[in-house]
Amino acid sequence: MEAYKLSTIADLMESPEERVELINGEIVRRPMARAEHGIVQHRAGVELGPCDRKSGPGGWWIITEVSVNYDLHQCPSHDLAGWRNERMPERPHGVIELTPDWVCEILSPGHERKDTLTIFLLLQRHRVPFYWLIWPEDRTLVAYRLDGDHYRVIATLSEPVRARIPPFDEIELDLAYLLGE
Repeated sequence: MEAYKLSTIADLMESPEERVELINGEIVRRPMARAEHGIVQHRAGVELGPCDRKSGPGGWWIITEVSVNYDLHQCPSHDLAGWRNERMPERPHGVIELTPDWVCEILSPGHERKDTLTIFLLLQRHRVPFYWLIWPEDRTLVAYRLDGDHYRVIATLSEPVRARIPPFDEIELDLAYLLGE
């Protein structure tokens, strides 16, 4: 009987497949992109745009569809992720090895477990300060903040309101627009 071999970042880089990521030592395909997902991802980027400008509040690098190498067997591709400029002063390149300051995942039907459990626990273990989950079909955003060793909910929004949500509380987000209305 042969022992199960966990895949590594090197295996991921050699994979001929597109839209794959490394989760718990397994190379897995990302869900097929749906219109709802794309709309919310684009609009989140637009709404957070002021934070991504040098002159904007907070000074962030906001990146979509970015692979982050957390450790030898963990390299997911996040829908959106952000790094404060003071932690990442230079323009990022390639697969990023610095833990993000914020991650946002947009849930796809049938793949909720990955984002609500697997990625949730990975980010918590690697001490990512903020994690947002967005359900496009339900038009809901849940924001978490790391509190000690665990995430706690800091916002649950499903109404078409304007809101200031950490870590981007310097700007007011239009949830009706962001959630695709």
